[in-house]
Parts: sequence; structure tokens; C-alpha cells
Amino acid sequence: MRDWLTRRFGKARLLRWLMTLYPPYLGAGVRVRQISADFREVRVSMGLGWYNRNYVGTQFGGSLYSMVDPFFMLMLMENLGRDYIVWDKAAAIDFIAPGKGPVFARFSIEQALLDEIRRQTATGDKYLPQLQVEIHDGSGTLVARVDKTLYVRLKPQARQA
Repeated sequence: MRDWLTRRFGKARLLRWLMTLYPPYLGAGVRVRQISADFREVRVSMGLGWYNRNYVGTQFGGSLYSMVDPFFMLMLMENLGRDYIVWDKAAAIDFIAPGKGPVFARFSIEQALLDEIRRQTATGDKYLPQLQVEIHDGSGTLVARVDKTLYVRLKPQARQA
């Protein structure tokens, strides 16, 4: 069934649809707006409602982080392929300004990063790339900056002797 859905709609489109219906995202008001067919770019947004508003009426920090949490890992997994282990290792969020309305984030992965990861992991060593995504409001004001550290390693069966 999953293979049929993937062939019919495309993997990126199917994942976008499934993530939009993912209960934590549905409950927080997170919308996956776009996943490029090559998984190199993702855009997400989150509205401000009673369900994700904090005590002072702005975006709840946990919701801000959750809206950006899985995407770099998913993007690397799709671009590197099944021969690689990709995990989230660490994250930090810096709250810059209150989110008083809808917020947006755009993720991008460049070919140079993929090449560097492949180079660093070719002998079986782990590599810990550090990536950053910014969350902006509708007027372009920076609301938060999230730094992610990922763990990437070539699987043992794919390593050269």
C-alpha cells in the first residue's frame, strides 16, 4: 500500500501530507507547506492559537522547537540513502523576539554539505554536522534560531574494507 501511495503521489508529497496529519503537529498548528521532490528544501509554518499560546499570549517555545525538530534529519536521510545512520544528537534554541502571530521556517541542504558528510564518513567515522534554521514571523522579524547537531555514520555493511 505504501509503495503504491509513494508511486502515485511521490515520496515528498506523501510525507508532507502525513506530517501535516501527524497528531502532535495537528495539535500544535504546524503545517508542512512544502517538501521539494529532492528533499533539499522544506518550508513549515505555525499559526498562533489558544492551543500553542503561552501565558503571555505569544508562541509557546516548545511548539516553536517542535515545528523544526525532525526536518534536517529527514532531509539528510533521504539525500544520503539507506547506507547511512542519521540521528539527531543535540539542539539549542535561542529565542530572539516573541512570536505574536504565524511563524515560518525554511530548511535548505546544499550539495556541498552532502559531499562533506560523505567525505568525513567514508572510512566509517562518525560525523557531527551542525546546521541552523531560523524562525521568522510574517513581517520577517527573527523570532528564534535553532542550532541542530546531527550524528551521521556510514553503516558497517557499506564501509570499505
